[in-house]
Amino acid sequence: MSTLNTQARPAVVTVGQSKPGRRVARRSGLAGYGFVSLYAILLTVFGVLPTFYAIYLALTNADGQFVGLGQFIRTAQDFRFPLAFLNAAGYVVIWLVVLLVMTIGLALILHQRARAVSSAFRFVFYLPGALVGVAGILVWLFMLDPAVSPASGLLNALGFTSFTAVIAPGNLATIFVIMAFWTGAGGWIVVMYGALNNIPLEIMDAARVDGASTWQIAWRIQIPMIKQWIAYMAILAFAGGTQIFAEPQLVYNASGSGINPTWSPNQLAYSYAFDNNDFNGAAAISLYLLVIGLVAAALIVSRTGLFSTKDDA
Repeated sequence: MSTLNTQARPAVVTVGQSKPGRRVARRSGLAGYGFVSLYAILLTVFGVLPTFYAIYLALTNADGQFVGLGQFIRTAQDFRFPLAFLNAAGYVVIWLVVLLVMTIGLALILHQRARAVSSAFRFVFYLPGALVGVAGILVWLFMLDPAVSPASGLLNALGFTSFTAVIAPGNLATIFVIMAFWTGAGGWIVVMYGALNNIPLEIMDAARVDGASTWQIAWRIQIPMIKQWIAYMAILAFAGGTQIFAEPQLVYNASGSGINPTWSPNQLAYSYAFDNNDFNGAAAISLYLLVIGLVAAALIVSRTGLFSTKDDA
């Protein structure tokens, strides 16, 4: 019995938390807190505090007096308000469909290619995102002007003989989607490609052995297994889409006031703040966008199980 006890004790010490093991775990925990702390500080300073300040502005008037929902009612009654939000809604619908379909599709195609080829294409897709957002928009303003664009022949063939014709009100949402996709989709393609690489090869090989086609593997295995990443992309893309500002503002400036200066809600808020010196109304509009973004995020999270774990299943 003594021999058995003597042999059992080292096993318990090895498996249990020894002092060096506890030190390593403690250091790992401290390192995690260190990495998170910087983000938490930046989030608090540039996210949480401005949000509370916007709430304060939206609930008061220029004199600091509490007005309740007065600012929200006043801005909603502005004749420009519904049109701006309808424009943003149309843009977001097109933007989400194009982004989800094209990003996931291109990532799946890259994942099927040889490693050297896919690496080269990942670099090409990501390259436009290396440009500053405004610079990318300016490139597209140049490309969409039939007078100077290298694609003027194509534009003329499509019936666009002037920049004014290109930026007609009915074309703006599509034009802004093209600009946004050019500057932002490359990074998401790389993210989706990385998510696909996390799928165990054994699952893919088993599907091929069972006779599944490439389309069946993509639709029934790959896409369901990266649905959390797709949901994450959809949340951020929706939030970014509702807050569209740079594209319509630069097109407005480049066209010489050829389009509506309050095409999007953010432009309307900008007009309230800097044209009318009405920061309270601008804050109310920004909170409308915040609520819309939070509701959409909550719906996506609840329907896709974005934060669920294996233990929750």
